[in-house]
Amino acid sequence: MSDVQRGIHQLDYELAEEISADTPARLKALAEPYRMLLLDLVLERAMSVTELAARTSRPKGTVAHHVDVLADSGLLQVVRTRRRRAMEERFYGRTARTIVFPDSVHDGDLPFVADARRLIDMDAPASTPSMFTMRAVRIPDERADEFCRRLHALALEFSRQPRSGRREYAVLLALFPTNRPVAPKDEP
Repeated sequence: MSDVQRGIHQLDYELAEEISADTPARLKALAEPYRMLLLDLVLERAMSVTELAARTSRPKGTVAHHVDVLADSGLLQVVRTRRRRAMEERFYGRTARTIVFPDSVHDGDLPFVADARRLIDMDAPASTPSMFTMRAVRIPDERADEFCRRLHALALEFSRQPRSGRREYAVLLALFPTNRPVAPKDEP
């Protein structure tokens, strides 16, 4: 089965699978919600500052500043250029599909939870597909590791979907150790 048949979106540029947000510059760049939006937009296709400004209704100078911060931190890269009039236009893409945050990065909230709360469209019609669930189970670390890999694969599959439709959807996946006490082992 081809990527197109599976609904996997092929980008018009090459990128790595993962990059770690392991430097102060990267963490600072990612702390700005607008920069996260820019990183998401270039997962559709490589875009110039002019295109990003038009998509986000922001001045080109503002967009250029944020693009420079992302590029300087290694999260964006120039993937191609073209001559336009007397200027060279740069097209930017992500350096990696997934940005991995170190476990030590917490500012009172787990990574992405505050972003997810801010992005939820509470005015969406009731018929709009969405679901929230939480389950807890006592399992060995090896099984938890297997589920982590499967959830990561599902998140990558979701992020590779062709961009279309009238509404954007987000997926927030987490598998984490709880601080709840476990039940005692059954006594024979």
